Order: sequence, then C-alpha cells, then structure tokens
Amino acid sequence: MAATYADIAAAARQIRIRVLEMAHAAHTPHVGSALSCADIVAALYFRVLRIDPRSPGDEHRDRFLLSKGHGCTALYAALALRGFCDSTVLEEYARDGGRLPEHPAPHCLPGIEFASGSLGHGLAVGAGLALSARLRGLDFRVFVLLSDGECYEGSVWEAATFAASQKLGSLTAIMDFNQWSASSRTAPALEPLAAKWKSFGWAVKEIDGHDPRAIVRALAAKPDARQRPRVIVAHTVKGKGVSFMEDELEWHYRPPSADDLERALAELLP
Repeated sequence: MAATYADIAAAARQIRIRVLEMAHAAHTPHVGSALSCADIVAALYFRVLRIDPRSPGDEHRDRFLLSKGHGCTALYAALALRGFCDSTVLEEYARDGGRLPEHPAPHCLPGIEFASGSLGHGLAVGAGLALSARLRGLDFRVFVLLSDGECYEGSVWEAATFAASQKLGSLTAIMDFNQWSASSRTAPALEPLAAKWKSFGWAVKEIDGHDPRAIVRALAAKPDARQRPRVIVAHTVKGKGVSFMEDELEWHYRPPSADDLERALAELLP
C-alpha cells in the first residue's frame, strides 16, 4: 500500500529528528540544509521512487541523486527508515572509521548512487543517467535534488542545456529553494528563477516544498508531452521544523548543542 500524505509527514518528522541527533552526536554543521529538504526526501522515498530495499542494485530502479551533498543526513535517515540499512548505522555518521562520511560516498550505504558534495555536478550526472536509460531501453526515472546556492555554478546550466537539447523527459530536477547560500540570500541573484529554467527549455512547476500532497503530485506526474526535462522549484525554509532554526543562516554552520537538541526534540517529538 502506498504511503499516505500523513505517512510522509510522519516520515519527514522522523528524518528531522535523526538529522538533529546525528549532527549533535558528531558535532557537524549543515543542519538547516538537511531540515529544509526533509519533506522532499520523505516524499521521494516513501511514495514516488520505484525502489526496493531488498534489491538496491536493480537496474530498473529509479535513481535519486543528492547533488546538495551537505544535506546528506536527511538522505541517510531516509534510507534507514526505508529499510536500506539498520538504523544503528546512523551512529557511524562522521565517526573515525565509520561508514557514513559527511558527504555521501559510493557504496557507503545501499541506495547511495554517487559521491556528492562539490556542488554543481549532480545535474550533469543525472542527465547522463537519463540518456543512458534511453540508449539501453530502460524506463527508470532520474531525480536530482539541487540547492539554490548550487545554481550559481555554470556547470548546472551547461547540464540544463544538454538535457533540454536531448529531450530527456525522464529527468527531474528539484530545487530546494530555501533562499540561502552559504553566506547570503540567493533570491535576488537567481530571479526570475522559473523564467530562467523555461528559457533553457525545461518544463517548470513551483510548489510548497513542505506540502506532501504538492510534492507527490509534482514528482509523480507523467513526463512532459514534449519530452522536456522537468524542474520542480520547491519553496522551502532553511531549518524547517524547528522554530529557532528556521530561516537562520547560523544553522548552516553551527552544530546543535545538547540544549539545542533538547529544545528541538521538544518541538518534533509527538
């Protein structure tokens, strides 16, 4: 049975809890970036992606690429919740000798498709996978989650040009548009964002990136009739789900203390 919208919201809450616990235990940053995409990742892994935790290497599986690799704690948590690994593996995050690095690495967990962290590479890899699927006669879809700050990289727009020219209708980019880069607001520099993507030949949809229903409907929609690649501009809030972290740049860099964790969990736990 497919996960309900309530199930997805509950999974997103659990992802946020695990993000905070991992970041506190490992004393690592990028909490805000992981929290902003938790609803998107939950919708993908619990409703949209054609995947099977028992067969993570199935060539027919859909591919998900976390181009914004600094948000990897959200991905690790989703894979654990979805059954790709035991939840105890999350305790190895950013630990000396542990399996889970601070940015995703190939084969660190079943379900991790490629290494990411150096921004601007994910969309090109996704375009290559989509073209490979066509050449091999496979019908898997490719989803790439980008940060908005990442779209300062010229390689993103080179990949966008290529994908549109090749009519890669099985490719979907998702922009986690929380309006923050590592040091400043992104909106003034990137706007008009939807018009930019349309000018590159993409089908564009803007949604509330914290609404499970809107996320699922956008990502599960049939491919564009003209075989244009799609971009979902998901309007999100950095640090979403924890009131004192929301839209605060410091949580791009600041690891949560014991007191921070206690306050955050008080908001997130049922």
